[in-house]
Amino acid sequence: MLDKIQSPLQAGQSLTPTRGKNVGGGQNAFGTMLRQQLTEKGQQTVNFSKHALARAEERGIELTPNLMERLSNSVEKAQEKGATNILAFDDSRAFIINIPYGRVITTMSQEEMRENIFTNIDGAVLL
Repeated sequence: MLDKIQSPLQAGQSLTPTRGKNVGGGQNAFGTMLRQQLTEKGQQTVNFSKHALARAEERGIELTPNLMERLSNSVEKAQEKGATNILAFDDSRAFIINIPYGRVITTMSQEEMRENIFTNIDGAVLL
């Protein structure tokens, strides 16, 4: 007589690949290790989201090599302190940066900074 074999899957689950999904429940281990290695080798770069690039262009914020280096240094300093989202700013512009991904989320000009409240940040860096 044959016994019924129980599947480890629950009703409605399938055996589809998990490409791009965060399976372990924590941060993406490979991405974390890669960023750590790049940081240790001094190759930390800052990326801009599509939204941040559009805002920089709309607001006339020029992304010069000097500015990119200053933003990169800000990310490194914030990583050392354990920050995850920072406001990096000077007298004429501000950048909200997600530190684990080294990604600028948005940018704003001096005029916009006057009337804004910055939320969901855990650090600030003067450029």
